[in-house]
Amino acid sequence: MDRIHRQDGSDLLTRTVAPGVALGGILVGFGLALKGPLDGVSHAEEGVNKDLAAHRDGTWNTITAVWSQIGNTAGVVAVCIVVSSLLLWRTKDLRLAFVAPIAIAMQGLIFLIAAKVVDRDRPQVPHLDKSPPTASYPSGHEGASTGLYLAFALLALGIERAWLRWTTVILCLAMPMMVGFARLYRGMHHVTDVSAGVLNGAICALLAYGWYRHTSSRRREIRGAGTKSLGRSG
Repeated sequence: MDRIHRQDGSDLLTRTVAPGVALGGILVGFGLALKGPLDGVSHAEEGVNKDLAAHRDGTWNTITAVWSQIGNTAGVVAVCIVVSSLLLWRTKDLRLAFVAPIAIAMQGLIFLIAAKVVDRDRPQVPHLDKSPPTASYPSGHEGASTGLYLAFALLALGIERAWLRWTTVILCLAMPMMVGFARLYRGMHHVTDVSAGVLNGAICALLAYGWYRHTSSRRREIRGAGTKSLGRSG
């Protein structure tokens, strides 16, 4: 059993952490390019923020304030802890319960490094939210919500009842979309900031889920081999 746990840890490093390092490098490189050779893109996408700001109204200000909070760090962490704890209680599978926390932790670390290195200014429009101490690129709200809810959507594919499975998947996928629109509408991020956040969260969720699927498959093979061995010895 100790050997299996060590192998799980080794797989986590090679199948999740190592690709995550590469992802971080790509996001940092693209972010720096937006401040250099791709500076024209930065100026062009300001038009999206200005257009959204010009069409703001009280109703959408209220709606997007709620949607924006879906990606708030405290909210994401709280939901992650509650749902992952419930999954552990129901399944007794620690690795399954760790999928969302791993995705959130990875995207969060990548976000912090990329934001510090790139240090991109926020859009030149009135901001409807208080600016956090981090920079505009990539969107932390979008990365966190994508990582969390895509991880849940992937895990929901294992739900047996089709109506519940697809309802859960659709709701989970809708969450990051609402957060992304809210952050643009409220003037907190450029389009490329949100896009980078989606990429960050999505790949981290896929890597964490892929690790879980791989380790589960290996354990089934070990159990199957053990069963066959007992059958022959009997």
